[in-house]
Amino acid sequence: MGEVKHERIRFRVSTKEMERRWKLIREAMKANNIDSFFAQNNNKWLGGYIRYLIDIPGENAYPKTVFFPADEEMVLIVSGGEPLPPSPPDWAIRGIKQRFARPYFRTLNYTNPYDAQVAVDLVKKRNDKRVGLVGLGLMDAFFIEYLKGNLPDVEFIDFTDSIDEIKAVKSEEEISYIRKAVALQDAIFAAAPTFIRPGRYEWQIRADLIKMCFDLGSEEQLIMIGSAPPGSSTGQFHQFYQNRQIKEGDQVLIMLEVNGPAGFYAEIARTWSLGEPPKELVDAFEFAKEAQKLAASMIKPGVLPKTVLDAINDFAVSKGYLPDKRLVAHGQGYDLVERPGFNPEEKMTFKPNMNLAIHPIALTPDRKTYAFCCDNYLLTADGIERLHKTPQEIIVIDI
Repeated sequence: MGEVKHERIRFRVSTKEMERRWKLIREAMKANNIDSFFAQNNNKWLGGYIRYLIDIPGENAYPKTVFFPADEEMVLIVSGGEPLPPSPPDWAIRGIKQRFARPYFRTLNYTNPYDAQVAVDLVKKRNDKRVGLVGLGLMDAFFIEYLKGNLPDVEFIDFTDSIDEIKAVKSEEEISYIRKAVALQDAIFAAAPTFIRPGRYEWQIRADLIKMCFDLGSEEQLIMIGSAPPGSSTGQFHQFYQNRQIKEGDQVLIMLEVNGPAGFYAEIARTWSLGEPPKELVDAFEFAKEAQKLAASMIKPGVLPKTVLDAINDFAVSKGYLPDKRLVAHGQGYDLVERPGFNPEEKMTFKPNMNLAIHPIALTPDRKTYAFCCDNYLLTADGIERLHKTPQEIIVIDI
């Protein structure tokens, strides 16, 4: 019996959902008088534009470029070449009329023009005059320069804001996948006490968590872990720094920034204590939790994120904690971090059906006490819902 090719894709969104996206995008193109646009990504973490357009991600620093005409199906440019056929295979694509494969690799600088040459030819063939660029910071500088240098009669438009406005508001199907990502994370945190014990290294805990993530349908995992004895800040460290050995009495902070089925992200953070946690840590976590609740209570359609950010920082200072100058909260979907960002310069207002990760920190001025509470919230027309069900508390592990 022959292989059923579509079964190679574990989760995929419906064609109806893809058509919904394409329709909204073409309406935005018409409103902005855009003939076509380019989007380019090379990873899943912050590579949501490509996946949003074709339901197939860029991966492993191999750029994929989508050419999206206003009146035709898409064209895809990928790394590859004969005698192999262009990827993705026929049975995996939707809405794509043509694929070009060229043997380009960004570490082989002389191949930089290969995909850009195809892109220029596509615009020339259509005689497009206004061409959008989506996610300029995620596109190769050489690619953009080559387009502009070889298409002097074309007006290039930053079309990112328009796509971001569409992408930030989730459909019912997208929300269903976001809920699955949240449920996956809650299940992993329910099992976390079985992984955390004295004598184990942080990287060993991470390995256990990753295995469970994959088993439950996650595709990619960013897992930050920090551990420290009482009276010291755990912080939260990326993989390269996760070599501390857990000891009796330690506090262990874990942040799961992992996607779920079909590639939709959520994120959660909690702290576990191997013994009774110090009062300072409990108080700090309570503040972080209350700051999160304050933020959620202020998130309503039409509000700018800066309004919420300012309130969080005023609250932090009033309680003796340092103001939070990071990205204290943000949208999520196919991107680990997407708009709206809780940043003073963010111009996108909140709208119903946005998925928001809210994660204020509590850090004392002496930097010895650090707490972090992260959960996802769904803004609806009726209010805001905390999606994660994991208890919001310092979780004590008896040893």
